[in-house]
Amino acid sequence: MWKSGIKWMFLIVGTTIGAGYASGRELWQFFGAESGLAIILFGFLFALSCHVILTISKKRQSSDYLPVLREIVGEKLAYLYDWMIIIYLFTTTVIMLAGSGATLQAFHFPNWWGILVISIPLILVFVWDIDGVLSFNSFILPLLIVGLLSVLLTFALQQDLSFIPNLTKQSNWTAAFPFTALNILPLIAVLGAIGNEVKGKGEIWIASVGSGLILGLISYIYNNSLIQISEQVLLYEIPLFAILHHYPYVMFLFISILLWLAIFTTAVSGTLGLVTRIRTMLKLPLWVLAGAIVLIMLPLTKIGFATLIEYLYPLYGLLNLYVLSALILYPILNRYKTGEK
Repeated sequence: MWKSGIKWMFLIVGTTIGAGYASGRELWQFFGAESGLAIILFGFLFALSCHVILTISKKRQSSDYLPVLREIVGEKLAYLYDWMIIIYLFTTTVIMLAGSGATLQAFHFPNWWGILVISIPLILVFVWDIDGVLSFNSFILPLLIVGLLSVLLTFALQQDLSFIPNLTKQSNWTAAFPFTALNILPLIAVLGAIGNEVKGKGEIWIASVGSGLILGLISYIYNNSLIQISEQVLLYEIPLFAILHHYPYVMFLFISILLWLAIFTTAVSGTLGLVTRIRTMLKLPLWVLAGAIVLIMLPLTKIGFATLIEYLYPLYGLLNLYVLSALILYPILNRYKTGEK
């Protein structure tokens, strides 16, 4: 139970901590000052959403996200959100590829080098099907979480930051809803693909509560750190580099590698959602489908990392609010229906 629960927890965290999140750009876009309560609320809503999605996936024994989506939003709206998920996964994976280019640019390498470095292994990992994705996440996510938390906590202690929110000044608490909603569609896509592998309720609780606590904690510390250097953040496409500016070059290099790996895990998760959905229509190996998708994505990476996040993420956050509402209400409505029977 624990082993499986932690495996799904790392899949969830790996899907969420990507170029936008790990770089700090996504957090800065939604939160900032007076957002402590918003982040605490986000942790709760995220854990609840994961629990509902995994419960439905297990019940449906799904191998792609469409059966899960149908139960959440209904048969008619499922067709609309199916296309939204395809477009979302496609565009956010493009953001991951662009994020890899931006990461290597920080070391004065050409942008296209970073894009090429992520594209080739992104295709190769699917030679091992879904097991390859899960094994990679289980290996790299603990390193990423420890590394990121170490940098943020060290910075917070050096700057003597307070971790206690001023509850009288929490005007941005509503940001929790679009921010949680933003991360819902990739979770449905990825967790819907592993429903036939989930065995019990215990692993669902471990995965959902664990991922909510980890992401809530990192988000809270990260946001507090960025507030202290808000003027410097404007000078960096990747805000994390504004924090790393205060560290030796070795630490900068180490965290940059972990940042790239976070970008890679999310690119893999997004591609996983796409290829498992497309495989229901085209019976081809996953790596062939992944290769075709990456080739189509490459020209779109020219748009730029920060530009994509600035316009696409808030838009998706708002569009997904209905799905978040359906997930929050699902346990209540489902219990009511069960009681009727």
